[in-house]
Amino acid sequence: MKTIKMTVLCASIILLVACGKKKGDYDASGSFEATEVLVSAQATGQIMAFNLTEGQSLLANDETGYIDTTQLHLKKAQLMASMRAVDSHSYNVARQIASLKQQIVKQETELARFQKLLQSNAATQKQVDDIQSAIAILQRQSDAQTESLQNNNSSISAELSGLHAQLEQIDDLIQKSVISSPISGTVLSKYAEKGETAAQGKALFKIADLDNMHLRAYITADQLDRMKLNQEVIVRADFGEKNMREYTGKITWISGKAEFTPRTILTKNERANQVYAVKIAVKNDGYLKIGMYGEIKSVVEK
Repeated sequence: MKTIKMTVLCASIILLVACGKKKGDYDASGSFEATEVLVSAQATGQIMAFNLTEGQSLLANDETGYIDTTQLHLKKAQLMASMRAVDSHSYNVARQIASLKQQIVKQETELARFQKLLQSNAATQKQVDDIQSAIAILQRQSDAQTESLQNNNSSISAELSGLHAQLEQIDDLIQKSVISSPISGTVLSKYAEKGETAAQGKALFKIADLDNMHLRAYITADQLDRMKLNQEVIVRADFGEKNMREYTGKITWISGKAEFTPRTILTKNERANQVYAVKIAVKNDGYLKIGMYGEIKSVVEK
């Protein structure tokens, strides 16, 4: 392992010296990376379809397959039947107390008639009092029945809310059974096949945004005052045999703390023991690959 590292380090030094003599000095070096996403299963079951190949390009939210949802759909049907059964026990309060309301209205009409008769001495006060008492009894019956029906409906509503929440959980699990790409990019690796059993958290495939690469480079402390976020820099990519392709990049991140220089990376100041990591965004023209060596040739001031 030490021999391999020394070989890579020596090769890097030779390459940098050669490039420096031919194209001028560089400010920092590193390797190209891409935003990689490891897509894992969110449901458990047999993979019923998985139409995916390595190297395939996908758009964000593209569906590539699904995990068996038979049991989930059966559970959903059962919950919907339960909701219908529970809902059938709810009452229409206004309809249930309509008869009492009609009796109250009739008694109020009678009360008005007897009050007129009382004024003309054609009825007694007892008759009026009896009607008023009957109205009060009917009103209490109406209030009691209304409260009972409303309490029943509230209980049913709470039960329906619980069943509805379970139904939403089932729908969520069904949705998570669909295998899709979270980002637009290129499939790097495929870890499962149709017919296999998936479990939550099992890796299915890895995808990366290869259109938008970034170079992770390292600079010394004395270079910090010459670099800032969103600053444009010239990036050179190493394609071997002294073939260097040049790109325009933009600094998108500068580390807030120093770290020891990685053994496979050389900075402009080779004597520096600590460096700061930076990321430079580069638009890929199709030639850049993950892990490819690159360097910052110069800084372009705006």
